[in-house]
Amino acid sequence: MRTFPTPEALKRFPFGLADIAVILGTIALLALIGRLGADMMVRFAPPEVSPEIDLDPRNLPYYAGRSTLRMFIALAFSTLFTLIYGYIAARSRRAERIMIPLLDILQSVPVLGFLSITVTGFIALFPGSLLGLEAASIFAIFTSQVWNMTFSFYQSLRTVPQELMEAARLYRLSGWQRFTRLEVPSAMIGLVWNAMMSFGGGWFFVAASEAISVLNQEYTLPGIGSYVEKAIAQENLSALGWAILTIAIVILLVDQLFWRPIVVWSDKFRLEQSAGAASPTSWVYDLLQAARIPRTLGRLLRPIGESTKRVLSALTPPRSTYPESDGPGEKGDRLFNLLLLLIIGAIIAWMLHFIFRTVGPAEVLKTFWLGLLTLLRVMVLMVIATIIWTPIGVAIGFNPKLARLLQPVVQFLASFPANFIFPFATLFFIRTNISIEWGSILLMALGAQWYILFNSIAGAQTIPTDLREMADNMGLRGWQRWRKVIIPGIFSAWVTGGVTASGGAWNASIVSEIVSWGSSTLTATGLGTYITEATTLGDWPRITLGIAMMSLFVVGFNRLFWRRLYELAETKYHL
Repeated sequence: MRTFPTPEALKRFPFGLADIAVILGTIALLALIGRLGADMMVRFAPPEVSPEIDLDPRNLPYYAGRSTLRMFIALAFSTLFTLIYGYIAARSRRAERIMIPLLDILQSVPVLGFLSITVTGFIALFPGSLLGLEAASIFAIFTSQVWNMTFSFYQSLRTVPQELMEAARLYRLSGWQRFTRLEVPSAMIGLVWNAMMSFGGGWFFVAASEAISVLNQEYTLPGIGSYVEKAIAQENLSALGWAILTIAIVILLVDQLFWRPIVVWSDKFRLEQSAGAASPTSWVYDLLQAARIPRTLGRLLRPIGESTKRVLSALTPPRSTYPESDGPGEKGDRLFNLLLLLIIGAIIAWMLHFIFRTVGPAEVLKTFWLGLLTLLRVMVLMVIATIIWTPIGVAIGFNPKLARLLQPVVQFLASFPANFIFPFATLFFIRTNISIEWGSILLMALGAQWYILFNSIAGAQTIPTDLREMADNMGLRGWQRWRKVIIPGIFSAWVTGGVTASGGAWNASIVSEIVSWGSSTLTATGLGTYITEATTLGDWPRITLGIAMMSLFVVGFNRLFWRRLYELAETKYHL
């Protein structure tokens, strides 16, 4: 007679090796977070009591841990901001008019600009504690991560397939159900790849966020970025080499333990009607799937989750139509537009008054000319990056085997902080007499080109396999295949990558147009150099002018060029 549970189940050990590994890994992770987190709240009273950086390589694991913890805290806040901000902007026509241009402006403000404004405030918020400086550093990393993720999520929500939106309406899904069952899943693949790119981009600015030099004040946080800054200042090639090796190990560990499992998990959100595509794999994901503890915890927490879903669904009842228009009518729209124009005009008038009163018209013309030079570098970078990386991204996105092979390599290249090798580039430029005026384009590309690649990969992965198989059956090859299938399929993702790559290039100009090795400094003529020098001196009028001019260039270019491509993606090139 068969019994339940079976005799075999009764004899089976309640926990397997996978559960033991999960338990030990969780305990180790919590202990590490507790150890590193406690050091964020030590006493801080500069200049008497302030952290010091020791170039002994044995300290590098600790410094790398501190930097990595800041990166993940910033990523958590970036994800929360993305889901809220991107959803409101995509679902409210009036909010979109304010939030998307504001996003353009915030993306264009360099990290040093945020640090100039926030460092003193955060330190004052936590007097006598290092937590204030930690918060300023995390906020700076947050500003380097969040805009790319938000643009990706916003664009994904704007291009959700209409038949799925109709299905959500017919099934009378509540706002919460629609958000969790349709909108977030449809945006998940692009969001994951852009989150990986944003996380990698955060490493690019980790040195600026840990070794802070603003308003004639020097602040240093324990971290691998500040370690590199000190090694550069002392021209210590050995310490720099150890730092590069350490960051390489950290990137590979983060990829294997965190990003790779998330990529495998997100693959289930592909819009597929064919099972022909091979799925990505991850040994960590397989381990979690084999363990019983996660499923047991899921069953225990399920009643709480179901109750939360019911409450949120009740608070967001189904709508007969989606709020593409906020609809009080044409008169309300006119009043809203008038109020918006008045606010914008008042802000512009105040800024112009402040700038002209403090620096004068000649300085404004100077920064405009410097902005044109930096714009030229950005445009050259965008053309070259698109030509090189779009075909590579499509090849990776179409071929799961190639993706398994190259995704760690791509993630490593994108995550590796290019400014860590800027000292070697500086030495190369000096010894080969290459002008930094052109060399800075290469340095900017090292930090910005990956947005094009990652979005091309994400866009290619979202093209349904059955559509690609149909193109094969119809004999589409070469340019015809690109024109009929690939370009329309990845266009929306490429536009998102182009916008963020452009903004990233402008932001990267602050560390690419002026580079140093010890006492040697190479300076390119451009707006990035202007802002960096003004920030170091604490020259508020010129900081304001430089940031305002950079914002003007970025927002103007986005409005005249990228916004039109967005509209084309929404109306023509989406599935």
